[in-house]
Amino acid sequence: MSRRTFRPIHLLAGLVALGLASGCAAAPEVGQASVAGPASQRARAASPFWVDPDSPAARQVHGWRQQGRTADAETLERIAGQPVALWPAGETDPGPQIRAAAGAARRADRTLLLTAYNIPHRDCGQHSAGGAADADAYRDWIERFAAAIGDTEALVVLEPDAIAHVISGCTPVELEPEREALLREAVARLTRQPHTRVYLDAGNPAWIKEPWKLADPLRRAGVADADGFALNVANFQTDAVATAYARELSKALGGRHFVIDTSRNGRGPLDGVWCNPPGRALGTRPTTDTGVPGLDAYLWIKRPGESDGDCEGGPQAGRWWPEYALELARNSGAQG
Repeated sequence: MSRRTFRPIHLLAGLVALGLASGCAAAPEVGQASVAGPASQRARAASPFWVDPDSPAARQVHGWRQQGRTADAETLERIAGQPVALWPAGETDPGPQIRAAAGAARRADRTLLLTAYNIPHRDCGQHSAGGAADADAYRDWIERFAAAIGDTEALVVLEPDAIAHVISGCTPVELEPEREALLREAVARLTRQPHTRVYLDAGNPAWIKEPWKLADPLRRAGVADADGFALNVANFQTDAVATAYARELSKALGGRHFVIDTSRNGRGPLDGVWCNPPGRALGTRPTTDTGVPGLDAYLWIKRPGESDGDCEGGPQAGRWWPEYALELARNSGAQG
């Protein structure tokens, strides 16, 4: 079982949630003024998570309304009105950004969604290459990250791809013990915060085909002390595929709970294209009312509309790409 449980959601939240089934974002202090539209108000009723009224999507909605692009703005509200995870930059102190968002989440009586993505040798030199300079730099970054959360209710997805890269052989063998130790230490540090839940990333079903292969590395990385594991971050596997895979992995881990990223899986994957595949759609809206034992939440961890990398016409990884965001939103039109 998870160490903590989510706050109960009103019945209305579950009913609304049924309607729909890796980048850095600024998080200045949020005051009363906001560009958030009606969809943001509906999202607050539909899930316990905080909706950033100054997200790139919300700013784009505001800009398009000013330009008279009313129809596009209304369509993009399908993203702007939903809670998405904040990915603090690894190159700077994450404290100020997290504290600002945490303060806003507390005032709204909502749970803050965060992704910690700064492990050394991150992404094996690919589109999102980077990460902390060394182990000590990472420990310092995680300390600042965790301290900034304070007593805010928060959910943290810890280091997308880090374990899967170990299993796939992308991470050099000599670096594996350090990586697992850093993840274990990060779990321990983050779970010291009184209202923080932590889910250790476990890749996606299309990457590591056999879920049992993840079990031992996840154990060595501290999953037993976390609230569970996360699947499908920044990927496109359907809810059904991800859930079936998660159940198998959960069994191998003695019943650990899990969360699934549904931000862009409304039409499933596109064969052979993982980086900015065209024709995709938003998936199940963020909610803790999943109806699936062990599945703690559907979440939007990858921020819809932020590029996977400079592929398929997209900008650098993590950059806001309004055309792609609009396509995702348009393609989810039949879902709400």
